[in-house]
Amino acid sequence: MEITLIILLSYLVGSIPSAVIVSKIFYGLDIRQRGSGNMGSTNTFRVLGWKAGIVVQLLDVAKGVTAVWLAEQAFNGLLPFPNPTPFEQVTIIKTIAGIAAVIGHIWPAFASFRGGKGINTALGMLIGVMPIELAVAGGAFIVVILASGYVSLASMIAAVSLPITMTVRYNIFDVEIDGYSTLIFFIIGLAALLVYAHRANIRRLLAGKENRFNKLRLFGRRPAESQ
Repeated sequence: MEITLIILLSYLVGSIPSAVIVSKIFYGLDIRQRGSGNMGSTNTFRVLGWKAGIVVQLLDVAKGVTAVWLAEQAFNGLLPFPNPTPFEQVTIIKTIAGIAAVIGHIWPAFASFRGGKGINTALGMLIGVMPIELAVAGGAFIVVILASGYVSLASMIAAVSLPITMTVRYNIFDVEIDGYSTLIFFIIGLAALLVYAHRANIRRLLAGKENRFNKLRLFGRRPAESQ
């Protein structure tokens, strides 16, 4: 019962529609009816500008951080299933809670189950779990967005880089990662979930119709695009 409550609370925290709240209170519109219709920071940046975009981004990251913190504060019991990993029991619950928050952001109960892509909430979840992998993912994100201008493509590559970086560190560089054989499956699942959330973006990318931030591109810009 305790774990079920933690998962439910984490999902509800993730379901808080930050972009919708900001757009309605401060701009008098529903962000889901503008731009791409997505309830995320990228669409907020595009429609409402950088100030609102940063606020929404920070709030979405905070949802992942909050879910993990709530799990740490609330969990005092034993897992209802065997824990074959070297992680402490609370660490398992924190991971599950974080993923529940990401699911809440993608399919929010407070916004007709039509939310964002989950990248920022996943970032909040992983900040204290795997900082090196996150640093690599952040670097991949920056390189891709500067080269292409596609936030969606950069986000997906950053997500996929998480399990790849873990695998390379553990199997090639012999870095000791406690619980690697268990954690890698959580991270692969999280990456797959984030890519799945971008399925509409993938279709637009393949069709050449995806929105692009040309002002962010530093490489590969044609002269006409620079003007």
